[in-house]
Amino acid sequence: MRRIKGSQNEPDIGWKGMTDPERMRVTPKLEDMSINLLAKHVEALSSLRGVPDVLRNKLSSVLCDSRRMDSHSMELLTSGSPTEIRVKDCLWLTEEQFSKIMKGCDTNNLTILQLDLCGNCLPDYILRATLAKSPNSLPALSSISLKGACRLTDGGIKTLVASAPSLCSINLAACLLLSSTSIQYMADALGSLLKELYLDDCQNIVMMLSLPALQKFEFLEVLSFADIETVSDDFVSKLVTVCGRNLKELDFSDCRKLTDKSLKAIGEHCSALQTLHLANLHKLTDSSLGYLANGCQLIQTLTLRDNSFSDEAVAAFLEASGEPLTDFSLNKVKKVANHTALSLARCCSKNLLSLDISWCRGLNNSALGLILDSYSNLKIFKLFGCTQITSEFVNGHSNKCVQIVGLQLTPILEHLNILGHQEAALRYSSGPVRTESQDMQG
Repeated sequence: MRRIKGSQNEPDIGWKGMTDPERMRVTPKLEDMSINLLAKHVEALSSLRGVPDVLRNKLSSVLCDSRRMDSHSMELLTSGSPTEIRVKDCLWLTEEQFSKIMKGCDTNNLTILQLDLCGNCLPDYILRATLAKSPNSLPALSSISLKGACRLTDGGIKTLVASAPSLCSINLAACLLLSSTSIQYMADALGSLLKELYLDDCQNIVMMLSLPALQKFEFLEVLSFADIETVSDDFVSKLVTVCGRNLKELDFSDCRKLTDKSLKAIGEHCSALQTLHLANLHKLTDSSLGYLANGCQLIQTLTLRDNSFSDEAVAAFLEASGEPLTDFSLNKVKKVANHTALSLARCCSKNLLSLDISWCRGLNNSALGLILDSYSNLKIFKLFGCTQITSEFVNGHSNKCVQIVGLQLTPILEHLNILGHQEAALRYSSGPVRTESQDMQG
């Protein structure tokens, strides 16, 4: 294995800021201005018939962010026979309101359903009375997100998977009543179909008990187990040994029992990995970056937030495997300094779109200036907590298009989707896996 280790001598960075830089003012898009205006006066809208899903979803997002989502707005999004319903904040919604709204919704064509933070409105009996009325009542549904459905139980999951036989993506983060039995129900019904499974913060699930069921999923591409206490090295090693060849995204953030042993297994079995989140894993050492550099050379999104990796190790990882990175977080990796800055400037300038080095106070004006001047495509640069930065950097860098977030008190919501990502039914695939029986039927 190639060792991740470098010189202990701090290299000098020769960078001088521009003395009279020209600044390019970022002009709001007409589409965004129009969506914001519609959200402000949503009570005057009588219908969204004919409006493309992408615009309906943007309107819903703005309404939720601004706390303007209500029964009227929800009826606009659900009326008729929609193909997508995306509502990321249902905290305001009651059982009675939801039941009434769903009476006017034909779910036969529904492919994507997002009802996040729906703990108030979606216990098992409301799920059965509205969405999952009978087997195959959601025939086209391929993706569902019920984050925060804290009243949903294993029985509700059994009903849901029977009603939606084409599900490929399921997000049940923070569904606190679910147990390993739910995973067994999903494996029995969707073992040859499911590609994405998100179980973040499902503290009642014992992962080793769930391992046999998880290994039944033949085509898993995304697994997210953030903040689950029962995730262990033994579990990760046995899981990726069976499922690792297809995995493209893993999230083990806040799974604090994990050590280098887990990263060694990931490096050996997950060569197709494109996204990896490893936030707050304080037992990891520099060796973990060596395992990744050797075995996972396609990673585009990498979160190393709040870990103790050394400046030399991060720099060496970037030299070995940094070129594909598009989204990189070193938030609170406090040891990063000039070695990392030089490697960032050399290895990631072509593809990197988003970089987070918040609370990295070992990077001075010259280091940050070198990084920013090296990236012609960088769109967002996060610098929260970087109190060492002065106007020499802010006014001296030459990148006119980047948005710097965190140095000034600006509305955070303005920067959440600056990269322009559009959510799809599946993150890495164009459609569901067809079984042999489905092919024979048509």
